[in-house]
Amino acid sequence: MNFFKKIFGSSEAASDEENESEYAGTSAQNSHLSLDEQFIFNFKKNGGKFLYCENAEELAEQFENILEENDWFESEVLCYEPGLFTLLEENKLFFQAPTKPKFLLASCENLIADEGSILFSSKQIRQNKPNELPTNIVIIATTSQILPMKSDGLSAIKRKYERDYPTNITTIKYFEKAKEEDFTQYGSVAKNLYLLLLENL
Repeated sequence: MNFFKKIFGSSEAASDEENESEYAGTSAQNSHLSLDEQFIFNFKKNGGKFLYCENAEELAEQFENILEENDWFESEVLCYEPGLFTLLEENKLFFQAPTKPKFLLASCENLIADEGSILFSSKQIRQNKPNELPTNIVIIATTSQILPMKSDGLSAIKRKYERDYPTNITTIKYFEKAKEEDFTQYGSVAKNLYLLLLENL
């Protein structure tokens, strides 16, 4: 998995054009890409920002880097997951009943490789629709959450929640403003999304 650091790491050594040329002519369905590579390629093509983390310490460090880059220290944050509150408290972020949150901090259900999207449910975003969430989103996920297609993600949700089945299952796919001529994004809401991907395989 260390290839993540080399190819898609947080350093800006390689430009987007170089990354694109490395996979020149690659379609999302190309079988020669591993599942992980396919997700990252499509996620970055959709405009997502990807940061690979080998352990929890690195994840905390990368989260601080995001806060610093955007000047989000001591800001209000939308977060519904108690498991993430410690990360917010450590950075003096306010998450109790925010009125104007600068960003959403959340986990997700799965990462969908064939479209480079993030699959959410009410466990992470309650009943909010994508357009009701803050423009800025920071997602914490693990490498084991990468699945080939949305149908695999839905099956995984069924297996995970036998009784307390979540509602509001939705994906967010576009992470930058659509170009005027791009009609495939019609009706979608672009988000400024950071993905902190923690190695757990």
